[in-house]
Amino acid sequence: MGRIGALARSCHPLPALAVTFVATALAVTTGRSAGGLLAVAAAVLAGQLSVGWLNDVLDADRDASVGRKDKPVAAGAVSRGAVAIATVVAALSAVGLSLLSGVDATLVHLAILCSAWAYDFGVKATAFSVVPYAFSFGLLPAFVTLGGPGGWPPVWLVLAAASLGSAAHFANVIPDLEDDAATGVRGLPHRIGKAASAGTAAALAVITGVVLAIGPPGPVTTAGLVAVPLSVVVLVIGRVRGRRPGSRANFNALLAVAVVDVVLLIVTGGVEL
Repeated sequence: MGRIGALARSCHPLPALAVTFVATALAVTTGRSAGGLLAVAAAVLAGQLSVGWLNDVLDADRDASVGRKDKPVAAGAVSRGAVAIATVVAALSAVGLSLLSGVDATLVHLAILCSAWAYDFGVKATAFSVVPYAFSFGLLPAFVTLGGPGGWPPVWLVLAAASLGSAAHFANVIPDLEDDAATGVRGLPHRIGKAASAGTAAALAVITGVVLAIGPPGPVTTAGLVAVPLSVVVLVIGRVRGRRPGSRANFNALLAVAVVDVVLLIVTGGVEL
């Protein structure tokens, strides 16, 4: 059970479950059957597991060099080989499960995963580190809608998803800026600094809420009017608590805002997907 637990921790479980939740909740708005919802959840979860495990395999040496005890592979709690095998199995499963949503949806999901894997393989150490997040998150609604009764999602939804994904990148990297810099990783957040990264993440998250509030057809709902200021409050709290060394409060606050945004999307009701 110790190695199984270590393997589970190595997949970056919180982000993986959060992305799976967002995709599944979005699928609910398309009128997918229970089987269709399960297919979306399983495919997205498998894909996210592959991304998380690949990240820990590739970063094992760097994580060990800075004493990251919270990283199971670097800490020796699970072997690199075991995680590498899990990565391949999860990747193949993601593609296979995506086929339940059709060929078009599968191709889109494969593009999403290739972008995320490219981030793990080195894009994260460049000035273009935010691009895979924007690209992969932006296409996530397309994977969901192409597998349902509709076609491509509306532009406002793609923009909102890309904005939220970009915000996630800046918030996720903040706690690791010093460790990353010590091992030669200099993505966009590292280049602009902690304060600017936190501000950028917060701004993008709020923009996401605004797009979701005004993008759907019809007048802005009460839920839309409430969601944006609520998101601002949550992000401010996260930023204040995130000042502590090693804190992931900024990222956790962003995940909470993502939940608010998804609830907003569902409550809006008039979304044409």
